[in-house]
Amino acid sequence: MRNFIFRMSTLLCASLLNKIDEQIDRTDHLLRMLPEDRLRWTPPAGDGWPTAKLLGHLLECLAGFCAVLVAVNPERLAHFSGLRAMPVNHACMIAEAVDRITLYGKHIDEGFALLCDEDLARIIPTVFVKDGEPILTLLLGNLEHLINHKHQLFDYLKAMGVAVGTRDLYCFRGEA
Repeated sequence: MRNFIFRMSTLLCASLLNKIDEQIDRTDHLLRMLPEDRLRWTPPAGDGWPTAKLLGHLLECLAGFCAVLVAVNPERLAHFSGLRAMPVNHACMIAEAVDRITLYGKHIDEGFALLCDEDLARIIPTVFVKDGEPILTLLLGNLEHLINHKHQLFDYLKAMGVAVGTRDLYCFRGEA
């Protein structure tokens, strides 16, 4: 009998991480297009956040991924606890948002390196659902949250008169 080393599959985790990384990349790209003098700008409808507050909320979107990953591997990712001390949902400068997005991205990559596809079906308790939800559901919820607010930033830029288009919002696969 031959000895085989069975490695749990990570194809789904890698695919999900690629989508998250794309959203992080596009969010970072849009942030860098934001004029420094528009941080106090609010949408003309008057019911939106000032731009600086939206930047702080984007940080919360990314912190959500880290919170899920810590819940999955609390011992191995205990050092993520330092992220919890960092402010989110605050009026944020562009440079801080760019730096923090990079920091969260590195932590997300580190957390995903510990996941295998089988983990995605595991149920973990949350502050919202005490009986828990599958890890995949939690990660997809955070991805949806990030995408929605990335698009909000895109809409803000457009309303400010910044020349943005589809290629600023999405990654097109197969293009160099």
